[in-house]
Amino acid sequence: MLHPLKKRAAVLLSISTVAAALAGPVTAAPAAPAPAAPAAVAALTWSGCATPRYPTLQCASLKVPLDHDHPAGRQISLALTRVPHTAKTSQGPLLVNPGGPGGSGRTLAGYIAAALPKDVAAQYDVIGFDPRGVGRSEPALDCGGGHFAPVRPDSVPLDPAVERANLDRVRTFAESCQAKHADVLPYIGTVSAARDLEVLRTALGAQRLSYFGYSYGTYLGAVYAKLHPDRVHRLVLDSVVDPDGVWYEDNLAQDRAFDARHKSFMAWVARYDATYRLGTDPARVEARWYEMREALRTAPAGGKVGPAELEDTYMPGGYYNGYWPALAEAFAAYAREQDPKPLVAAYERFGSVEPSAGNSYSVYTAVQCRDSAWPRDWNTWRADMWRTHAKAPFMTWNNGWYNAPCAFWPGEPLAAPDVTNTELPPALLFQATEDAATPYEGAVSMRGKLAGSALVQEAGGGNHGIALSGNKCLDEKLAAYLRTGTAADAVCPAQDEPKPTTATRAVPSSAGGAALHGLLGFRG
Repeated sequence: MLHPLKKRAAVLLSISTVAAALAGPVTAAPAAPAPAAPAAVAALTWSGCATPRYPTLQCASLKVPLDHDHPAGRQISLALTRVPHTAKTSQGPLLVNPGGPGGSGRTLAGYIAAALPKDVAAQYDVIGFDPRGVGRSEPALDCGGGHFAPVRPDSVPLDPAVERANLDRVRTFAESCQAKHADVLPYIGTVSAARDLEVLRTALGAQRLSYFGYSYGTYLGAVYAKLHPDRVHRLVLDSVVDPDGVWYEDNLAQDRAFDARHKSFMAWVARYDATYRLGTDPARVEARWYEMREALRTAPAGGKVGPAELEDTYMPGGYYNGYWPALAEAFAAYAREQDPKPLVAAYERFGSVEPSAGNSYSVYTAVQCRDSAWPRDWNTWRADMWRTHAKAPFMTWNNGWYNAPCAFWPGEPLAAPDVTNTELPPALLFQATEDAATPYEGAVSMRGKLAGSALVQEAGGGNHGIALSGNKCLDEKLAAYLRTGTAADAVCPAQDEPKPTTATRAVPSSAGGAALHGLLGFRG
């Protein structure tokens, strides 16, 4: 659900060749508007954009209305990729989305097509896309660089000056977005993005489409299905957003869940005391982590890792436990030997944002701030953050400041649509029971709203984004559903937790969900 800032860790993964090839006054609108008469949609023109890993990959561009209520008005473009079907009989397009909001989906098409069983992938045109405002789509939002430049003020505002500094940062970001993108901000939101998918379906010449979304992508898929239930062939939702909490309450729920996941990481470090030598008591290990955080308040590691950057560095461990060994090594080196170099390296690998994050974070804020109402009184935020921080200190304030531009966002927000749906074919949901980014209760809520849907649990799993990440049981359930459309509740065991490894070694692309999590990002 949180936006997927693209970190430098992604370049360590096997998808780097794909990324290189592909690089290249506000008025409110109704939340779920009645469709206007559609403008004519031109057929897509696909051209080769193959990579060594994905030799059949193709690219195209799609024109969509900026304002779907005025389809003959200004047009914007969406960047697309495709891996074509090869079977004699096709089940049509399978749109894939990595989450965010703000995540680029162009690289995901090749990954999904390659990760599915060959007979399943052969039946679908796997379509990746950059949603409006994202990546290679035009116009691409960028509200201003340097928002995450180190060293930021401490995320926990222990005195009024720190709070003012953070408030100045987020207010400036919101004002910059308005100054740069006032003409498009009213049309950057989930409902507009879902209506784009209907234009895409028409351009593809498909009677129905299938959809596979991770994280925020689950909400985008559910909104599309609400608008066009008769156009859905298959619907797969992995790591499911709670539609009842969009978005302020969902973020508070995240804070609590991430704290629990961080405690799981601390317990893992304690179990491997022979390697990390930080103690066998998880509570004491956690106390040492907070001692490290306190030390960085006055002496940032390498002049760039203060408390806020430390949280950025360790948050990815809440998304994917494959990063735990490297994060534990950096923690141990600093806590035991006062050596900051591994911590700085971990920040560069996991926490330091790439230049593209200016775009993805801009879209994240534009979508979330527009989608639904946020408190406009900062006293409400302050009270909620401190109340949550008292029980879940790991990232409550960090996440609060990440979303705080919404307190100052221009214009009136939309009302989040009710995604309750009794007209769909059966949908299939995947959810790890200990997922921090989209807690388990959200999947239960979504399952109850989509009549006939089924939920596949990864019991005891804590990773975010679980299908096609190395769990054979989950992947078999996905493949069977895409073949037949039959959905049934099921429980799969979680994959084994990682073992200690050398921090300097890159996470191999074959290690569980490393490649997938490089695509999904850390706040996705």
